[in-house]
Amino acid sequence: MQEIKDQLKKVIQSLYGLNYNPELTPSPDNIDADYSSNVPLKLAKEIHQSPMDIAKAIAEKIAQAGDRPGEDPLSTESEMGEEKVWQDPPKVETTPPGFLNFTLSDSYLQNAIKELNGDYVSDEYKGKTVVCEFSDPNPFKVLHVGHLYTSIVGDSISRLFEYAGAKVIRANFGGDVGLHVAKTMYIMKQKDLADLTIDDISRCYVEGTTAYEDDEAAKAEITKLNKEIYHINSEDLHDSDLAKLYWRGRELSYDYFKDFYNSIGVKFDKYYPESTVASLGLEKVKAELNKGVYEVSQGAVVFNGEKFGLHTRVFINQEGVPTYEAKDVGLIFQKDADYHFDKSVVITGSEQLEYMKVVLKSIEQFAPELVAKTSHLIHGMVRLPGNVKMSSRKGNFLKATDVIDMVKDELKDEYNSTDERVSLAATKYAFLKYKMGGDIVFDPKESVKMTGNSGPYLLYSCVRAKKILDKTSVQEEAGEQTRPRDLHPSERNLIKKILEYISVLNESVAEMAPHKVANYLYELAQTFSRFYENCPVVGSEEEPERLKLVQAYFNTMSHGLNILGIEIPEEM
Repeated sequence: MQEIKDQLKKVIQSLYGLNYNPELTPSPDNIDADYSSNVPLKLAKEIHQSPMDIAKAIAEKIAQAGDRPGEDPLSTESEMGEEKVWQDPPKVETTPPGFLNFTLSDSYLQNAIKELNGDYVSDEYKGKTVVCEFSDPNPFKVLHVGHLYTSIVGDSISRLFEYAGAKVIRANFGGDVGLHVAKTMYIMKQKDLADLTIDDISRCYVEGTTAYEDDEAAKAEITKLNKEIYHINSEDLHDSDLAKLYWRGRELSYDYFKDFYNSIGVKFDKYYPESTVASLGLEKVKAELNKGVYEVSQGAVVFNGEKFGLHTRVFINQEGVPTYEAKDVGLIFQKDADYHFDKSVVITGSEQLEYMKVVLKSIEQFAPELVAKTSHLIHGMVRLPGNVKMSSRKGNFLKATDVIDMVKDELKDEYNSTDERVSLAATKYAFLKYKMGGDIVFDPKESVKMTGNSGPYLLYSCVRAKKILDKTSVQEEAGEQTRPRDLHPSERNLIKKILEYISVLNESVAEMAPHKVANYLYELAQTFSRFYENCPVVGSEEEPERLKLVQAYFNTMSHGLNILGIEIPEEM
């Protein structure tokens, strides 16, 4: 499929001088072909020709590849810089009002699958540095289900960039200073917490939030405490009881975060506590205040977003303390200073969409090159069946560990399995199969099913393929040639589906969309299941050829599951 797309692009360039990326999809059931493209319809308006004339011109150009071997007009350069001639080009037919339909020969499919070795690589981001920032939990608070979701999605997007050749820095930005810390420490100061735990800290945050909202005296004290925490490293506070309590709570929080990330197989290369970028953000905002980017309003420094169709936000409050907005200003400059990134990806919940628009628009006024290299991706809320609303502020939220434990319990109850690789696969796939942006409903029971669109189903399919490969007694000889033969329809379908993987990967990288890989893997597993039912492998006359197909399937599934951060167990 990718080869056809590449050659279509080459033909369009040759005929019309356009650098155009054509769409190619599996043909509908009523079309007797493997793939179809509507590219002539798309080109018609641009080059002022009829779609059918364009379709016929493209089809004729492709047909020349088979008529004049050795003079292939569709030759391209391989990754090694050598000329690569398109062997056995597809049969191309045109249908009104301007479609191209491609039919691949059995010999083409057999040769294509034989050449696959499982080493899927791309050089789209080769030599480039990508900073992926995600998860972003705040110390002095407990990780909730949203952190689990963004951690899983962010890691998968990072893996997509790594596949594309990038050096990826997984970054984590958390609020170790701010009002939430002051609320928590206001209660911590009042209690004897000799054996402080993260759950103690979580309860203190809930109590502190209630005090801040209901008690004016407490609110005033928390506001004062908030300012003191910003200066915790100053000489008069450095050795204070407040500083000792603060550092104890922060250290406990970061240890808790790292243990959790390790348990779900997600690593981070860089932690950016807000306190480490607050001064830089304050400096940048103050410098641009004198140049008119920011302005003073009622004693605070704000960015007037109304000028750009956005809303106005405070970057330095009346106490002279940098807000979250100013810290985000400092963060983007610190990332660039640390890594000179070619691309920066920031993943947050959808509630941060308008906030980030204002922050990035303000930075765009004095550092447009950094904003141009930054992509902000959002995800929706994660809900359990029943659509119950939850809030960390009120203390009735769903913790990240609660979700993992629920999946483990369902897996044990349903299949008597305690394999954490399977429960983790169930959890990750249940999130990754959805397109980012909207809310999702996470159903622990559905996530562990061995049938249907689930992580365990994909793992079971892989284990089944591995058992076929382990059973074979066929010894592959060096230089062995696969004999030409007619393919069973289930073989054709499986080969075609495997050959779609490169296109799916490239689209997923371009769109930063791991759900496309997840959904493809499910379709691939279904196609393999039909192949398994219809095409005996071990002991059949076609065993050598079909083993190569099973190996190609297993390699493709393994690579795709790795993109999703999922490990295949030996047994299920």
